[in-house]
Amino acid sequence: MAVNMVREPEAAQLSRCFVYVLGSGTGDDIRTYVGWTTDLARRLAAHNSGTGARSTRGRQWELLYAECYRNKSDAMRREWHLKRDRKFRATLRQSVFP
Repeated sequence: MAVNMVREPEAAQLSRCFVYVLGSGTGDDIRTYVGWTTDLARRLAAHNSGTGARSTRGRQWELLYAECYRNKSDAMRREWHLKRDRKFRATLRQSVFP
């Protein structure tokens, strides 16, 4: 059960870069992964096929959250903050994997 929330700042209409949070697991072994991409569907498929980031291999991932930005630097800046925001990621885990 994926929760897809996409927040688009006004200027994000022309060029889209997404920051996303993936979730995987059951019980006590629930993990999250934060990344950025220009194509969410393609990137999620890559993670699930084993060709994504090394830390995501061997698991089935669901899109938990996504935000849209107008350029790569804004998306990467937000990714940096989300990777360090453990409280936000814990809240996402609890809402999707009760």
